[in-house]
Amino acid sequence: MGLFALRARRPTAGPGTSGLLSPGVQMGLPRRFEAVAEALVSGSDPCDACSVVGRDLALDGSSLEDTMAGLRQTWRALEGCDPSYDATSALLVGWSEAALSYFHALSCEDPMTGLATRVHVRSRLGDLYRQHGATDVNTAWALVVCELTGEAPAGGELDAGHRLARSLRLSRVGEAARTVFAGGETVGRLAPHRVVVVASRGDRLGTRVRLLRSLVAGLTDDPPRVWIEGLPATDLAASQLLDELARG
Repeated sequence: MGLFALRARRPTAGPGTSGLLSPGVQMGLPRRFEAVAEALVSGSDPCDACSVVGRDLALDGSSLEDTMAGLRQTWRALEGCDPSYDATSALLVGWSEAALSYFHALSCEDPMTGLATRVHVRSRLGDLYRQHGATDVNTAWALVVCELTGEAPAGGELDAGHRLARSLRLSRVGEAARTVFAGGETVGRLAPHRVVVVASRGDRLGTRVRLLRSLVAGLTDDPPRVWIEGLPATDLAASQLLDELARG
């Protein structure tokens, strides 16, 4: 049984349509490896296709062993040898990143920072909308967002050391947020550079935000930005807001 066999299966992509593969070759390929085979036949770099296939197979529920076997079968059918190191690495990275994302979504806590996951923050907001109604949620609750400035993704990939350092900084920001919002508020990780607090509104919210801003000011060379984000009128809009904050 696959690693994520209980997860709802996604539709399987059909065979390639570029015409580079004969019907007989396509029929003999493992599921989802058509794009890798086409890259090999065309002489182009197959690493991007391997990364995508690894991710898709992980989300489909395929084990790492089955995924690696599919790559080897494809490579041997078209090249007569075992797959290259770069292609194997791309497949492994794609599979492992998707697998980690899935496990993080199942957990209430992000393993790198100890903060609540975005899925858990979303669930908390859903509970508030169900319990209090949109109007009451808007007037009684808000999001407090803390952003590590200079940490937003800019198109370049960070190496493992930089990613770890960024996670440690975000963890310290989360600890500061928990110190200020110590009444059981949900404190979560929205993005590699953003922490969010689901905070109750009141006379002290502004004071707490100023205190948080003061606490996190010395954690990084560039002081983090802290602001209050109002909640929208509907549960769906709140979910979309979280998505935007996670991307931005």
